[in-house]
Amino acid sequence: MLNFSNPCSENLFLKKKIINKVNKVIKSNNYILGSEVNNFEKKFAKYIGAKYCVGTSNGTDAIILALKALNIKENDQVITTAHTAVATVAAIVECKAIPVFVDIDDTYNIDTKKIESAINKRTKAIIIVHIYGNPVNLNNISKIKKIPIIEDCSQAHGAELNGKKVGSFGKISTFSFYPTKNLGCIGDGGAIVTDNKIIYQKIKLLREYGWKIKNKSLIHGTNKRLDEIQAGILNIKIKYLNYFNSKRVQIAKKYLKLIRNNRLILPIIDDKNYHVFHLFVIRIKDNLRKKLILYFKKNKINLGIHYPIPVNKQRTYKKYDLMHLDKTNKFAKEIVSLPIYPFLKKAQIVKIIKLLNKFK
Repeated sequence: MLNFSNPCSENLFLKKKIINKVNKVIKSNNYILGSEVNNFEKKFAKYIGAKYCVGTSNGTDAIILALKALNIKENDQVITTAHTAVATVAAIVECKAIPVFVDIDDTYNIDTKKIESAINKRTKAIIIVHIYGNPVNLNNISKIKKIPIIEDCSQAHGAELNGKKVGSFGKISTFSFYPTKNLGCIGDGGAIVTDNKIIYQKIKLLREYGWKIKNKSLIHGTNKRLDEIQAGILNIKIKYLNYFNSKRVQIAKKYLKLIRNNRLILPIIDDKNYHVFHLFVIRIKDNLRKKLILYFKKNKINLGIHYPIPVNKQRTYKKYDLMHLDKTNKFAKEIVSLPIYPFLKKAQIVKIIKLLNKFK
């Protein structure tokens, strides 16, 4: 069965290097916040174009630490999108803050033109999500100077806006290295990048019990560390990130050029930016999504849906569903994720395109 994502193919491609790295970490006798984490933090900060990076246990914890570093407190409001992984909103609620949802535009990203009208005295941060690897147009929110912006770049490693890497625009930016991401661990992992030294120092304290010196807690912190083995794997994979992204882009270009079915709506691409296609998401008209998915399954291909239930309609978060989210709610019923990953074969791509073009 062909799946919409296949991190195993990438890991097998790098298997020998990964095994050697794991053996090196085992022999080092240093398994927590050692040289692998330190090296990765330096490499990743340089890659993004930021001054500082802090490795974290996962992408959700990265957002929690970012919010805490900005002193987000109970009942503070944080503007974000409901068309995202639940993690973005779960992190806000974990900090006892209130998520305020803004609708998306036709790119599936937050509609930046609607952000300003959602701001009030209780608004303390804005989390923008570069969904599917497509950069949010931050030019439209550059006027909002007083409210700190957190970039959730969990699906956009290496994406660029105006020639600059996403993650280098916000006051703080967060990343997930979940195995299916463009840059993924074999397990969980995350990171935070920032240019602000004070925020960087605070996040380092928050990440590990408030310690600057071991066993001396300067502030309340918890354990949200990136471990040495996952950092070691990331140190290998970061060298291949641009190559893997280019393979995703090549596949996406074939889809965009060769899919010809007027029942399908293809993603909107801004050629001025660099979309890294963590996912290739189409929409299907006329309530035919279920039929399309079954049609592909019969042909031994699993399609995905990212995400079938927007966060504002999730039982846990329905109480925050106070804004008009027309496109968020509509698109959630139409979206389908096609297979896209660096080791998708030419014959498989051709098969997917043929099946889409034949579908009625």
